[in-house]
Amino acid sequence: MARVTAGLTTSHIPAIGAAVDLGKTGEPYWQPVFAGYEWTKAWAAAEPPDVVILIYNDHMTSFTPQIVPTFALGCADEFAPADEGYGARPVPVVPGHADLATHLAQSLILDEFDLTLFFELDVDHGLTVPLSLVYGQPEQWPVRVIPLAVNVVNYPPPTGNRCYRLGQAIRRAVHSYSEDLSVQVWSTGGMSHQLQGPRAGFINSKFDNEFFDRLIADPADLARLSHIEYLREAGSEGIELVDWLIMRGALGGSVTELHRHYHVPGSNTAVGHLVLAPADFPGRPEEA
Repeated sequence: MARVTAGLTTSHIPAIGAAVDLGKTGEPYWQPVFAGYEWTKAWAAAEPPDVVILIYNDHMTSFTPQIVPTFALGCADEFAPADEGYGARPVPVVPGHADLATHLAQSLILDEFDLTLFFELDVDHGLTVPLSLVYGQPEQWPVRVIPLAVNVVNYPPPTGNRCYRLGQAIRRAVHSYSEDLSVQVWSTGGMSHQLQGPRAGFINSKFDNEFFDRLIADPADLARLSHIEYLREAGSEGIELVDWLIMRGALGGSVTELHRHYHVPGSNTAVGHLVLAPADFPGRPEEA
């Protein structure tokens, strides 16, 4: 059967994508950001999954202020890079896994999670930047991807608890799929940042690092964090961190921390990155 074999979190800052596309990753400003992903690139090459379920937020690119789904699942065979106002990123079309995606749709909806299903969807930097950070600039992406977009742009976003329970439901759904697949769950966005208003440029490193620790050790308690606490402690865009709880729920109870990276600033944002292995996956490093 299919198994959730790893989880990954990362910021998805659009300027990171521009740095990759324009060949600026080695410049002094950007080099410390990208250095934190060198371990992950080697790990990803050595432990390639069959499918990545990639949780991100659409930045009003494919969705609009008139139609804002809370949870939207991409069920197509492929997803084109979106034009975000200055042309699409020069990255490959993202291959999907329609069979597993439709299985997820059935399982999650019957598990009482209401999803919007997309059979055609362009994906923006929230999804393509994480792929670039892990896989660089290939001719084609080496994994198939199922996009899961979460609304953290228009109020009200889902609660952290709702996201954590969605991750647990994703785990059940994946493990009920009959094909033998290695499935990783990636959650993107964050960490603390605010892009407008009197607190523009706000970063809270203390909160960010505590969030890392709580996500690993006690996600159920972290899931109780309220919207107003995210706003106060992580800035107006820090609410993207609820997406990370979906990944953590999908990994089950205990996890092993494989890699952590944190850097400030990355285009007025705290760059955060984490790779985790579920304790029940027999291929994790300490049992290899």
